Amino acid sequence: MINPEIEMESRRKFLKQGGALALGSILLSDCMAVAQSETRIGVQLYTVRNQISESLEKTLEVVADVGYNQVELAGHKAGKVYGKLPEKFKKLLKELALSPVSGHYSTGITNPKDKGTLSNGWEEALDEMNEVGQSYAVLAYLQESERKSLDDYKRVADLLNKAGEAAKKRGIQLCYHNHAFEFEELEGQVPMYYLLDQTDPDLLKMELDLYWVTKAGFSILDFFKKYEGRIPLWHVKDIDANGDFTEVGSGSIDFAEVFANQSVSGMKHFFVEHDNSANPFESIRTSYGYIKENLV
Repeated sequence: MINPEIEMESRRKFLKQGGALALGSILLSDCMAVAQSETRIGVQLYTVRNQISESLEKTLEVVADVGYNQVELAGHKAGKVYGKLPEKFKKLLKELALSPVSGHYSTGITNPKDKGTLSNGWEEALDEMNEVGQSYAVLAYLQESERKSLDDYKRVADLLNKAGEAAKKRGIQLCYHNHAFEFEELEGQVPMYYLLDQTDPDLLKMELDLYWVTKAGFSILDFFKKYEGRIPLWHVKDIDANGDFTEVGSGSIDFAEVFANQSVSGMKHFFVEHDNSANPFESIRTSYGYIKENLV
């Protein structure tokens, strides 16, 4: 016959051990979740645009195989996402464990007939973003005719406020992606600062291209401080001695210092990019390796 006191003591030990195991499992899950969140590395698909034109599926397979788990879309055309219906594109990404965080769009000012732009068919474009599962939409580039004066920038700012408000209602954050020209003084002002100061900080945030701000001769960290918390997205690419694009870690940008200040920026996601690589697959592999080993 089993001694009741011994049985009770055994049961208490069992429950204590079970509780410890359960707590350990919870802590392990939390640690894994933190680790996963810290290793989110994205790529701007513009980098592999030529490969996508040959085979979307094979290109995305390579992107996933390298280790990327987030993508930013480029070159939006109304109704289709890289030639696929939004729900089919989303399914393809899910199969490869790729998350479609963001996408690039145009103003529609220069080409008013184009649909799916900030000024024409924006609501339909937002519908597609919701279907795909995007959290961000980015104005990718201003045509030269759209930025000749501060009045032009004011018109763009008004458009961004309007488009940003519509996006916000859909749970999407609108951002602006810079090049170097926004930092060239115009009518006594820096257009990049003017544009941001003319827009609502809640409706428009930044996708800061680290290469272009460096190319323009401005400080990345100073920009972080000036617009603290307003820069949730980065384009991560390096600049070589000739001022050309190069893989992350191969040029002169101090990425360790930049990443150490990500909380000042308010960075949530970043995307590797190389605008004109001779070997895009090797380029994104090299940049990923450096980031994985040194920065995240």
